Amino acid sequence: MTDQLFDFTGKVALITGGSRGLGKEMALALAERGADIIVTSRKKEACDEVAGQIEKLGRKALAYGCHVGHWDEIEGLVDAAYQKFGKVDILINNAGMSPLYDKVSDVTEALFDKVVSVNLKGPFRLMALIGERMAEGDGGSIINISSTASQNPSPNAEPYGAAKSGLNNLSRSFAYAFGPKVRVNSIVAGPFLTDISEAWDMEQFEERARTRIALNRGGQPNEIVGTALYLAGDASTFTTGGAIRVDGGAH
Repeated sequence: MTDQLFDFTGKVALITGGSRGLGKEMALALAERGADIIVTSRKKEACDEVAGQIEKLGRKALAYGCHVGHWDEIEGLVDAAYQKFGKVDILINNAGMSPLYDKVSDVTEALFDKVVSVNLKGPFRLMALIGERMAEGDGGSIINISSTASQNPSPNAEPYGAAKSGLNNLSRSFAYAFGPKVRVNSIVAGPFLTDISEAWDMEQFEERARTRIALNRGGQPNEIVGTALYLAGDASTFTTGGAIRVDGGAH
């Protein structure tokens, strides 16, 4: 029974931000369990590298360069995915960004717009285009990678937290819009130690983790995989419109 619940043979997954970090871990995990993968990020060369790893696992892959914050690039991504595979069963909106700044008055209009575009506008457009096709076809699962900043707002991440809060809202809204065939959920991710964390003051982070995270540490990228596999497949057929925290018990 367990194998059937997590068997993705014949499924096609599109993962934004799939060339590194959490996106790469989810892409490889789905491929290892039978899925074909569309890997997309801003850098096509990085996508090519991950696509090569997927093909070595015996699965098909499409590497596609796309800036999901650019509305007019998204339709090309969707068209390329359907031209190659004829369908998308799983959409994971993983691409995100949260630039650092010293104080809120330093946030320019351009920076604010960029953060909202990547974290909210892009996922909206992808869900609209792919979710409609899923609903008209055999259904599917959409997973939005959100953040604890969406539920526990903190200083120095105001535009990011607001955008991710909006993403949680979209998950629930699209769950109703595309149900019953399409399930839409958010993973509310806590601090993960990906390449993004290289810019953190790790001594300060570890000190804070001991008091503000129940597991006293940041997450490893592969620790997102279990929840993603659950939401992507048949193990979660009665789960939609939800927001599952994967944050080590952060507060």
